[in-house]
Amino acid sequence: MNEDTLRRLVEERWTALEAEKTTGERRLRVSHLPVTGDHGPLAVGVDHGGHRHVLVPVHAHRKVRPGLDGPVLQLRKRALEDEDTYQTYADLACLRDDLSDLFTELCVDVLEAAKELPENPVKALYRVLDRWRALFRTQETPLGPEQLAGLFGELTLLNRLLEMDSSAHRLWRGPERHQHDFSTGVTAVEVKASTTAEGRRPQIHGLDQLEVPDGGELCLVWFRLQRTVVNGSGTGVVDLVNRTLRLCDDERALLELLAQAGYRPADADRYHDVRFVISEEQWYSVGPGFPGLTGRDLVAAGVPVSILDVEYTIDLSGEAPAPMEPDQVSRVIDSLIQESV
Repeated sequence: MNEDTLRRLVEERWTALEAEKTTGERRLRVSHLPVTGDHGPLAVGVDHGGHRHVLVPVHAHRKVRPGLDGPVLQLRKRALEDEDTYQTYADLACLRDDLSDLFTELCVDVLEAAKELPENPVKALYRVLDRWRALFRTQETPLGPEQLAGLFGELTLLNRLLEMDSSAHRLWRGPERHQHDFSTGVTAVEVKASTTAEGRRPQIHGLDQLEVPDGGELCLVWFRLQRTVVNGSGTGVVDLVNRTLRLCDDERALLELLAQAGYRPADADRYHDVRFVISEEQWYSVGPGFPGLTGRDLVAAGVPVSILDVEYTIDLSGEAPAPMEPDQVSRVIDSLIQESV
C-alpha cells in the first residue's frame, strides 16, 4: 500500500467516524488500519470533540514520551476497551481542526515508518515527530571544521558506551554545558579532538574543565583525526550520527543533545562529505603532575578567583604525562557504565 492509498484510507476512515453518532465524553470512535505493529494494528480515531487521532498499540507497561501536550498536538497513553478486547495505545491527537490536512500528512508518515519498523512502531512514531519538529526549527549556522572534529570525538566515545548500555546518552553532558563532556558525578571524561598533524596540544576552556570530581576521577582522551575524501576511508560524520541514533534507546533525547551541540538532521546534507580517520588515541589520567590550571589551584595559591572566560592550551606531546594503559581505559569505561545504572 503506497502513500496515496494510505492517505485516502485514513481520510475515508476519519470521515466515516466523524459521521457516527457521538458517545460519552471520554470515549473514542476507532477504526483499525492494515498496518500492524508488535502489539496489533494501528488505528485512527475521532473523539467527542471531533478531534482526529492516530493510535499506535503499545505494551500496557510501556511509558509514552512526555512533553507533547498541545496546543496543536497531544501525545498520551490511552487504554481502549470494547466487548472483546483491551489494548493500550500511544495516542497522538490534533487539537486544531484547521490543521487537519497537515495532520493527515504526519499520520501517513507515521504509518509508512511503522511499516518499516513493525517490531517497534512507537519508535517510528517518535522518529516522525522528531523529524517534523526539526523541519520547523529556526535555521542556525552550521558547524565549522573544528566543531565537527570535536563532535566526532565525543560521538566516538558515546558509541562505545551505547554498545554497553543503550541508555548511556545520559552520560553525555557536554552539550548541556557541563564542565566535563561525560560524567556520572564521580567519574568524568573530557574529550579533545584535533586535525593537526603534529603535537598534542588540546585547548582547555575555563578553570573547571580539568577539576577532578570530589572523591572521583577525571580522564582526558585525545583523538588525532585525519580528514579524508568523499567515499574514502574513515567514517562520515553523518554515518556516525546515524549509528548513534540506532544504538540509543531514546532518539528524542539524543536528538535534543545533538541540537544543543549544534547538529541537526535537517543540516545533514551539509556534512555528507565530512569524513575522519582516527590516526591516534591517547587517554590521560588528570591528577598530580598533569598540566593545567583550575580554580582550586588558584585558591590553594591564595589567588582570588575573579578571572572569567579563561582559555589556555596544554602540551601533551612529550613523554610526561604518560598515557594510560588499555586496561586502565577499560576500567574507566566500565566505571562510567556501572555508576550510571
